Amino acid sequence: MLYISSWRTMEERTLDLGATHILSLLGIEGVPNTPEGIDPARHLHIEVDDFPASYAGDIAPTMEHVTALLDFARAWNRQGAMIVHCYAGVSRSTAAALTILCQYNPGRESEAAQALRRAAPHAKPNRRIIAIADRLLKSENRLVEAVDAMGPGSYQGGPTPLVELPLTF
Repeated sequence: MLYISSWRTMEERTLDLGATHILSLLGIEGVPNTPEGIDPARHLHIEVDDFPASYAGDIAPTMEHVTALLDFARAWNRQGAMIVHCYAGVSRSTAAALTILCQYNPGRESEAAQALRRAAPHAKPNRRIIAIADRLLKSENRLVEAVDAMGPGSYQGGPTPLVELPLTF
């Protein structure tokens, strides 16, 4: 199972969700601590800000960032859950989770995006992460088009729910 959350929810729920792996996508917000009970080698922090950047000095997503998240997901044995989080659980984390879902379901980008939209009406996947993932996954623009078809998402600010996303649909 793949979970998408905010930073706060990750800290509060990691153990009761049975998580064995954590993917953190945080930049200017800070560096998350690895929750007790999680092997630090199974917690990847990718230092990246949301993009387009709103602050001078923000770190835009790069090919190296997306390659690292794909490698981390590939090494995950799926015997426990993975939590993917950013600050609010809206943009970077939803883009990363969708990328992972597409990695495990090649050629099913549209279905993966629809599954994300059903599970997370608030999702606004980071477009730069999605564009890079599309190239790395050799999706021939299908991932970008699938995110376009999702629409803008309903996030208006404030707390977001924990999202449960099955790896198969």
